[in-house]
Amino acid sequence: MQIGLLGKTNVGKSTFFSAATQTTAQIGNYPFTTIEPNVGIAYVKADCACKHFGINHVHQLCVGGTRYIPIKLIDVAGLVPGAHEGKGLGNKFLDDARQAEVLIHVVDASGSTDMQGQPVPPGTHKPLDDVKFVEEEFDQWMKQILEREWQKLTRELESKSGKIIHSITQRFSGLGISEYDVETVLHHLNLQIKKPLEWSEDDILSFVKELRKRTKPIIIAANKADLCHDLGVLDELKKIHSTMACSAETELLLRKAAKAGLVDYLPGEKTFKIKDGISPNPQQQKALDLAHKVMEKIGGTGVQESLNSACFDLLKLIVVFPVEDESKLSNKNGEILPDARLLPAGSTARDLARIVHEDLAKGFLYAVDAKTKQRVGAEHQLKNGDVLKIMSALSRG
Repeated sequence: MQIGLLGKTNVGKSTFFSAATQTTAQIGNYPFTTIEPNVGIAYVKADCACKHFGINHVHQLCVGGTRYIPIKLIDVAGLVPGAHEGKGLGNKFLDDARQAEVLIHVVDASGSTDMQGQPVPPGTHKPLDDVKFVEEEFDQWMKQILEREWQKLTRELESKSGKIIHSITQRFSGLGISEYDVETVLHHLNLQIKKPLEWSEDDILSFVKELRKRTKPIIIAANKADLCHDLGVLDELKKIHSTMACSAETELLLRKAAKAGLVDYLPGEKTFKIKDGISPNPQQQKALDLAHKVMEKIGGTGVQESLNSACFDLLKLIVVFPVEDESKLSNKNGEILPDARLLPAGSTARDLARIVHEDLAKGFLYAVDAKTKQRVGAEHQLKNGDVLKIMSALSRG
């Protein structure tokens, strides 16, 4: 599971990345601070199955009945206008982002950076322009991929040696795009009735736009929202995509403060409190007071909410807990609810087996639902929060 961080330079992507992963990333107030992609582990939050069973268990990723589930987060070099033509580090950025299943577009909601990522007075740049520019760069890049061998593709189809769905899917093989995705978009735009030779420039652009929307869904993290004089700018952004008011800098500060033992704070909470018996120094107190004001203004920091929304609202993922002993809810070592897996809605018991280990899926016999104690078959559709034991004729490995 990989989430990509999109955005122009100097909008706080690396700060967002550092806050979400607690991994040090180079942060600077100038373009191309990030040159090589930063890859780290972040977490989404969901109810742990221990809540359903009313049990307490010790697990480093379960805190008070809330389960933290790891996902991969990648922050790559910022985009500049003309990136698809190779300007800046654009092609590298787009190439690094291609495998992401969902994208978080970090936008400077305060309008304090111009199109090149250079600092300008707050409110003098339109965040909406950034959203359009980044999507246009992504669309033009995908258009180039398709057009690169368009003549060859059309000749194949004219000679009846290829099928349009298969041929187009092959061109996008590195982006995780399926034949079903291509077929759905072709039908949506009624392009399946046109010969590729008859496709216009507009047809090709419309096609890649719809394909990008379908296969690379975007959520906007409206960063620096705390610096906005008027949060009405968020309403404009929400007309285009799901949007979360965000202050990555505040999230990073709170995570560092929690790690240092100064405050009680869990990612995604709307507030925090200074630990009993702790007296922050004047500089620390000033920073924490500011953090309180930011969270009151925008309702949290928005970092965790952005990650969760990307996984659960856009991708519609569910959380399932595989176990080896359905009565003890444990693995062979006795660890209770040892693992939590993210799967697409509509996944089956066999899909879960395949994610745990390919051999389990090959030898699949049946599964046991730990909540109902009933056996279920390979095509049994999973629900969010299910706990399953997989019975297989083949052991792992």
